Amino acid sequence: MKEIYLAGGCFWGVEAYFAQIEGVLQTRVGYANGQSDVTSYDLIAHTDHAETVYIQYNPEIVSLREILLYYFRVIDPFAVNHQGNDYGRQYRTGIYYTDGADRAVADKLMQQVNQENGGRALAVELEPLKHFIDAEDYHQDYLKKNPNGYCHIDQSLAKVPVVDPYANH
Repeated sequence: MKEIYLAGGCFWGVEAYFAQIEGVLQTRVGYANGQSDVTSYDLIAHTDHAETVYIQYNPEIVSLREILLYYFRVIDPFAVNHQGNDYGRQYRTGIYYTDGADRAVADKLMQQVNQENGGRALAVELEPLKHFIDAEDYHQDYLKKNPNGYCHIDQSLAKVPVVDPYANH
């Protein structure tokens, strides 16, 4: 099994979205890539963590590239420190990896997205994971517990298979 950590704005919707994708085994919301190894929902503005989703997946069913294609489908990769109606550094986008080989996969896709958009710079961080802290229990599986809760992501897109637009590049 493999893992990747994705920041895509409010983590409630990102978690619910990825939990529906075949091959994703587990999701968990938390805070990542801040300045300390301690934080909470109330402190993230001070510790500079991003709302992030841990994704454990089976690479024999879904590849990292496919997961990242699902990710780019639902984020605005050019938005700085916001997604949807959420604004602030904690809502920045980021791909945080624990396996150095994952960096090359993410970097290649990011370069392709950049080229496809006329060289426009992406606002997506690509960094090794540091300081991941599980979010409070009430944030875990939030949209399962609160089906009418706020979500900036079209959840139905998780059921639409990804087609790699860069497959022949």
